Amino acid sequence: MRAVFGKSVNLRFALPSEPLRPFVTTYYYIEAACSPHEPWLEDYLHPEWANLRFLSRTEAHSVIGTGEPLPCPAFAVTGPTSRAARFRLRSGRIWGIGLMPSGWAALFPAKAGDYADRIVDGMADPAFARLVPLALALARSDGDYAAELALIGQHMDALFAAAQPVDPAIEALTAALIDPDLISVVDLAERLGMNVRSLERLSHRAFGFPPKLLLRRQRFLRSLARFMLDPSLKWIGTLDAHYHDQSHFVRDFRRFMGMSPSAYADLDKPLLVAAARARMAVAGQAVQGLHRPAS
Repeated sequence: MRAVFGKSVNLRFALPSEPLRPFVTTYYYIEAACSPHEPWLEDYLHPEWANLRFLSRTEAHSVIGTGEPLPCPAFAVTGPTSRAARFRLRSGRIWGIGLMPSGWAALFPAKAGDYADRIVDGMADPAFARLVPLALALARSDGDYAAELALIGQHMDALFAAAQPVDPAIEALTAALIDPDLISVVDLAERLGMNVRSLERLSHRAFGFPPKLLLRRQRFLRSLARFMLDPSLKWIGTLDAHYHDQSHFVRDFRRFMGMSPSAYADLDKPLLVAAARARMAVAGQAVQGLHRPAS
């Protein structure tokens, strides 16, 4: 799927091979062409699962939560996030790989919770050593989209062929978090047939956050996704059924995005609105945090 908008950005999403779909959400490609008068493309990423990003002949800055954006490494690993990431990038290309919690657990020995709300240098952290050859190959590539997509697919297929099998408990928790009718930690524990303490350990290891925060994040993302697909909607028309009222939603919005809903609605979103629509067309969900592995 290709989405071209304005004169500055080319955005594409692609699904992984069928065996990888329990592990990988999508592969995505961003090509920016900024002007001398506007040398940066800026936007905000909503909370999501982990992502691997490979920068090619470009410069990008990012920060999760508050503060000023800092330079991103050429191979940037972002753990699962519970806060918006402000980013800006110059002309150039970026490849991304979205990981499901099962994908993180299968590939990396590190706990997702140890990388939650963090961006790290994948070249320097030994936990991500098996991705370094891919990062180097993409850096040497001549920029042909089809060839680079094939390169990524081949590398990821080989990695997961040797990876741990899907943990049934991670699969079960992923499915439960997608279910909009599950709203409490007790409900989650009962669905998975485990006690709350075991659920919390599983959640930290593969998902990055306590189950209570994950449920809250999922409820928020269901509302945000509706707005991303149709920004003409008023917020009251996007609210998830489990919000008590609009003030309840506003509190969550400030927690996850660091601003009010009205402030976010007023922002220019040169990448994320188009990304939500393109992602919906390819993967069936507008945001990565709501991705269904069987899509």
